[in-house]
Amino acid sequence: MLKLLKVLNETEIKTVAQLAHRIWNNYYPEIIGQEQVNYMLQKFYDIEALEQQIKSGQSFYLIENQHNTIGFVSVSKKEEGLMFIHKFYVDSNQQNQGIGFKVFEMIKSMHPQLGFELTVNRQNMKAINFYFKIGFKIKEVADFDIGNGFVMNDFVMKYQ
Repeated sequence: MLKLLKVLNETEIKTVAQLAHRIWNNYYPEIIGQEQVNYMLQKFYDIEALEQQIKSGQSFYLIENQHNTIGFVSVSKKEEGLMFIHKFYVDSNQQNQGIGFKVFEMIKSMHPQLGFELTVNRQNMKAINFYFKIGFKIKEVADFDIGNGFVMNDFVMKYQ
C-alpha cells in the first residue's frame, strides 16, 4: 500500500537526506555531472538545509510503498491558488509502476482546487515526459544561479 508520511522529526529528516544522496548519485551525474550533484546535495540536502526548508514553509513527505521508504516529495504554497512542488523523487528501482502518478494524485487530494508548479532540468527527459503524461505543461524556460559557478537550466512547468 502506498502512503505519504509527513516528515516531522530529525530521524525522518535524516531519511530524506539519505534518500536524496542515493537517488541523486544514482541518477543525476550523467545529467549535470558529479561535481554539481555533490554541491547540490550539500547545499539543499544536508540536515540543516532540510530543517531550514521545513522552517520556511515546505512540507516534506516520505513515500512509503509496502513498508519500504522509496522516495520523497516537498510542497509549499507559492501564491493564492498555487502550490509549488520543490522536490519529487522516487527511487529509480521503483519507477515505471505508476507510483509517481499515484503520489501526485495524493498530493492533489491534499490541496484540492489548487494548481501546481515545479521546475525540472531541461536535460531530464524522463522526468519531463512523466510530467507531460500527468498533465503538466511548460510555462517558461528559466535559469537559476545556485552559486559556486553552477546554474540550474530548467523548465518551469504548470498543472492547472
